[in-house]
Amino acid sequence: MNGPVDPVHTDGWSQLGKLAAGFQPDLRAAFADDPDRAQRFAFAAADLHVDLSKNLVDADVLAALLQLASDVGLETRRDAMFRGEHVNATENRAVLHTALRLPEGATLEVDGKDVVAEVHETLRRIYDFADRVRSGAWTGVTGQRIRTVVNIGIGGSDLGPVMAYEALKPYVQDGLECRFISNIDPTDAATKLAGLDPATTLFIVSSKTFGTLETLTNARLCRSWLMENLPQSERSEAVARHFVAVSTALDKVADFGIDPQNAFGFWDWVGGRYSIDSAIGTSLAVAIGPAGFAEFLAGLHAIDEHFRTTPLERNVPALMGLLNVWYTNFLSAQTHAVLPYSQLLHRFPAYLQQLTMESNGKGVRWDGTKVDTDTGEIFWGEPGTNGQHAFYQLIHQGTRLIPADFIGFANPAYPLKDGETDVHELLMANFFAQTQALAFGREAPPDQPYRNFSGNRPTTSIMAPALTPAVLGQLIALYEHITFTEGAVWGIDSFDQWGVELGKKLALDLVDVVAGKDDGASQDASTRALVDYYREHRS
Repeated sequence: MNGPVDPVHTDGWSQLGKLAAGFQPDLRAAFADDPDRAQRFAFAAADLHVDLSKNLVDADVLAALLQLASDVGLETRRDAMFRGEHVNATENRAVLHTALRLPEGATLEVDGKDVVAEVHETLRRIYDFADRVRSGAWTGVTGQRIRTVVNIGIGGSDLGPVMAYEALKPYVQDGLECRFISNIDPTDAATKLAGLDPATTLFIVSSKTFGTLETLTNARLCRSWLMENLPQSERSEAVARHFVAVSTALDKVADFGIDPQNAFGFWDWVGGRYSIDSAIGTSLAVAIGPAGFAEFLAGLHAIDEHFRTTPLERNVPALMGLLNVWYTNFLSAQTHAVLPYSQLLHRFPAYLQQLTMESNGKGVRWDGTKVDTDTGEIFWGEPGTNGQHAFYQLIHQGTRLIPADFIGFANPAYPLKDGETDVHELLMANFFAQTQALAFGREAPPDQPYRNFSGNRPTTSIMAPALTPAVLGQLIALYEHITFTEGAVWGIDSFDQWGVELGKKLALDLVDVVAGKDDGASQDASTRALVDYYREHRS
């Protein structure tokens, strides 16, 4: 893979700098001067309707952004990723989460292997397992059917499955529940296991290497809980009947007590934060069934195809990613809000935090040279209307520019009425009102400046008919490719995560110090004092 283009030295970057220097956004005037603006800046991507018209963009800015995309070779890098070239330079790997949702019968050879055939063989095994759990054919050691599936993972092995499960709860089979344990804080395991019947509980341990500290610690806690709460006569086969693994380390899986036949693997070209559509999604496949999971994969694939084949001037993920570069590098935005007007998507902003911030939180390019510009965005958000009563004040009247994505659906999962009032329509009225207020503001009387709304606060509106498995897949893929677009412009490797390594290593070095087995003399004074305080106050 050739070295990245430094975006700062391109014609597109230079044009954007000149435009930003004299940029005075006026969305009221923009709509007044261009009656077709709403239509010109509205795009379709699969089932998604995306309105970019309330962004701080005009024809000149858009042209310069597209020039920048051409200058840095966005389409070339995109095509290389889809072909399976090793675009993850620091780990010398292909990046093929897109292959996980290719339809059966497609072919894609990477390093001499048809990866699509391997993907669908794994999917068949996952679907067979899911069907057995859902039908009651898979039973616990006492012969009772499984009622609760507990997914044990962390990072992408948790954030993806829990987000998708929460988002698709209306599609979960009656009588089946999923819970998720991730944090090494023992409170997480204790509270998630509370009230469960070990005879009807199945654990999925998700760790590619079967060596992740948090995941294996929690897995051992759950194994102990299972053994302590089952009759003595049932314990010899308990782990084999109540644990499965998502891992490729079959020797470690077997050592834990899990039958390697009940281990589902994935590949080194699947990064953790891009893995919900791999075997990491096994708990979701159990919850919503193979047909629902296949629909979810089809939604992801639909946006992949849009991103792969649509010209950039109509390519929704590319345009949204380029707009984020405009805000970050030229208009001094530092954060980005994601505001789903759907309670079912309450974990979606947290999911995007890992996707975007672990991917693009980099200070060097993929060839190791230092970047010359800001990279990454701080993603955050909460569902509407809760956020309106918390942090919208800052977005509306604060001194910081905060681009915001609003996500909403025409049809609710639960159509309820308050008397004659359709409550979903009340929710969506808030959605539309907020984007309107942020864009156009309101001038206050001179003696009441605290009531002034300046407007010109950028928003993107993303809508779909309903939150289905396919639409959830489309939303995930949309943000995956937005993230890719930004990384391609900045010249960084969006697929490694070396920044998480040092803290984990230092934690292992400190375990004996915290336990009092090492005096900590080699530690810095602050850390040593903190450990001393902890030990003095530990009961």
